[in-house]
Amino acid sequence: MITILFIGDIVGSQGRDVVKNLLPTLKEEFKVDFVIANGENLAGGIGITEKSALEVKRAGVDVLTGGNHIWDRREGIPFIESTDWVIRPLNYPPGTPGRGFGLFEVKGYKLLVFNLLGRVFMEPYDCPFRVADDFLEQHRENIVILDFHAEATSEKVSLAHYLDGRVSLVVGTHTHVQTSDARILPGGTGYITDAGMTGGLGGVIGVKKELFIRRFLTQMPVGFEPEESEPGLEGVVAKIDEYTGKCIEISSIRRYL
Repeated sequence: MITILFIGDIVGSQGRDVVKNLLPTLKEEFKVDFVIANGENLAGGIGITEKSALEVKRAGVDVLTGGNHIWDRREGIPFIESTDWVIRPLNYPPGTPGRGFGLFEVKGYKLLVFNLLGRVFMEPYDCPFRVADDFLEQHRENIVILDFHAEATSEKVSLAHYLDGRVSLVVGTHTHVQTSDARILPGGTGYITDAGMTGGLGGVIGVKKELFIRRFLTQMPVGFEPEESEPGLEGVVAKIDEYTGKCIEISSIRRYL
């Protein structure tokens, strides 16, 4: 059995501090073998830089996945291009920097991690369903983890059912609001619509609440400042059978600093 901890979107320095403080305890408590975290908001709440990525790597995160904000720090692009443990969405157009998947060894077994973007209420990326089909035709590893970074619940649930039995785990990210539907689908795929976020849980999806309230009241643009109140970590812990690749247990977690 291989135990995976997936950490919901890490937002800014507050999120990085939470990971540094809580991750060692969580790894011990759940006997975690491998840690994946969505990192598209690592640097100041938007984008990835080398410094911010290495900070959580040193704290114990094995792989960072991305999303639609992964390129928002231009200085981070050469780093993303050069590393094999920061993964950008696979369904960006050909020629996009970086890698859409990574293959890692855990307890002597191969573990494949890939990342996809949804299209509903987002940009017209390549179809995640068809990209997943093509990708899985070429990669036959037993243990396969997908971070599906998407807005619409219907799209996330649909893709999970579409891939049920072909991947070990589908974790939704992007909305920063943890859902209560962690479960194992009939074909053995573990699933949650959204893992949540890590950082200031007292704000509005990781942003200072006053800014969003002002935006809704005035309909005027506002600046982006990460929230610092109620620092905490949200995510899921999943146990995967190393022989069948099926998820045998999954549960959501939320811990405050």
